[in-house]
Amino acid sequence: MQTFNETGLQDNILHAIQDLGYETPTPIQAKTISHLLQTEDDLMALAQTGTGKTAAFGLPSLQKVDPQDKNTQILILAPTRELALQITSDMQNYAKYIKGINIVPVYGGAGIENQMKALRKGAQVVVATPGRAKDLLQRGYLKVQNINTLILDEADEMLTMGFKDELDAILERTPDDKQTLLFSATMSKEVERIANNYMHKPDKISVAAENKGADTVEHIYYMVPAKYRYEVLKRLADKHPDIYGIVFCRTRRETKEVAAKLINDGYNADALHGDMSQSQRDDVMKRFRNRHLQLLVATDVAARGLDVTDLTHVINYNLPDQTEYYTHRSGRTGRAGKQGTSIAIIHTREKNKLKDIERISKIKFKQEAVPTGAEICSNQLLALTDKVVKTQINDTQIEPFLDEIYHKFEHLSKEEVIKHFVATEFNRFLDYYKNAPDLNDISQKSDKKSNGDRRRQGNLTRLFLNVGKKEKLTPLRLIGIINNTLNSNNVEIGQIEILKSFSFFEIDSKAAGNLINDIKQQTFEGRRLSAEVANATNHQDRSQRREKRKGKGKNKQRHYSRRK
Repeated sequence: MQTFNETGLQDNILHAIQDLGYETPTPIQAKTISHLLQTEDDLMALAQTGTGKTAAFGLPSLQKVDPQDKNTQILILAPTRELALQITSDMQNYAKYIKGINIVPVYGGAGIENQMKALRKGAQVVVATPGRAKDLLQRGYLKVQNINTLILDEADEMLTMGFKDELDAILERTPDDKQTLLFSATMSKEVERIANNYMHKPDKISVAAENKGADTVEHIYYMVPAKYRYEVLKRLADKHPDIYGIVFCRTRRETKEVAAKLINDGYNADALHGDMSQSQRDDVMKRFRNRHLQLLVATDVAARGLDVTDLTHVINYNLPDQTEYYTHRSGRTGRAGKQGTSIAIIHTREKNKLKDIERISKIKFKQEAVPTGAEICSNQLLALTDKVVKTQINDTQIEPFLDEIYHKFEHLSKEEVIKHFVATEFNRFLDYYKNAPDLNDISQKSDKKSNGDRRRQGNLTRLFLNVGKKEKLTPLRLIGIINNTLNSNNVEIGQIEILKSFSFFEIDSKAAGNLINDIKQQTFEGRRLSAEVANATNHQDRSQRREKRKGKGKNKQRHYSRRK
């Protein structure tokens, strides 16, 4: 296989990646680096998370930078501040031996004044989130008239998060003769629109089929009623004492709730979500990377840009709304040739969704029984035994206390000492699981809760939207509409129900009024949008009456035909 020395990269960049331990390019790097060094043509690359995209576009782009020119020459756009910061860190490592190069990240959620000062000093490479880039562009601090390379990383995610207008505003200001590189995990219609409008006959590469991550990942699912999901999560954590993983939830609210329960139950866990300040997020990620946390509970958006290579497990507390995103999640474990496990906790109604994931991702799930109390206690006991056996003994430190310790134990046999020791360390698990039910014997019927219960005591308001499946609306596209309308991706969104010609969704009650007013300015698939508070009288009953009228119309037609 090709080495980095054969790609055509210059010595100072090769020196930097050797310091990082890079030896052999990943498939996306092997296809992209030499290609970009040899041509100025635009490029569309289909690649999943964890395939090495940053080095694929970063290394050849840095080689084209003129360090003597302080103007911005490379603009990299990414969907989240976490990913922007991760890209910045990687690019700074790659440019370690390039004198005079300045790489500046700009993103929302942080003071804009410091970012303006950094840009004023000169930055050949700017890594930005779309909203902050547009703001700085309008203020005149981000200057894009001299860029020679524009990189859109995770373009599908940027569009899903509602950054269409921001991307259009930025791309329209960039030079026509620049090289545009678009990287995306999926090729949606919106991504194709960006490509058609702003790229010139781009070359296309795909490494989706060559991504070997799935070969090192075991895919398992547990099927239980929805109300037992948290109990299953706890049992999985208890079954694997050395677990180090990410638990994916669908909403920020659920992320907070699950993390709070885990912390309250004594697990080394914390949450990562959009309501946290940047310093809070940095603190959580530092503790997670240092393995002071075993479980990180996060949404898909919050987890963007996380680069942790040693994860043992990825747990889908909820399956993603978009089936392709399962690959994003599972690709975070089983990296660097190590084995990993991706787990889905589902109920019976999600079995078809699991089959869709298998078909699209070309993987196979294996159903396993939920761990029993006896199985968990056995695993914990063996882990404790291994820990004791492997503990290093410092004779000089414990020697002064041994006589007294032996005296305390002299009335006990060796077997009794072991039993007492194990009981001291192990009684918590024995007490908790001694009467624990076997979840595999519980009915597999999913819980059926009333809509009122699911709305969490009025914190969310249920709205009606006048488009549905007929307009090819999906949950992710709906979230994008909401984010774009409110110019924010930090609004709580609850249950989404998409029907044939209209939809219902739950949203933070504080934001409902603004959304209803502002969405009137939006269109979707050529149709003007409107939203209002949902209620049985004006929507559900109305749809039922419509169906009845259709039925009556058919009866009249049949009767008329018979008269003729």
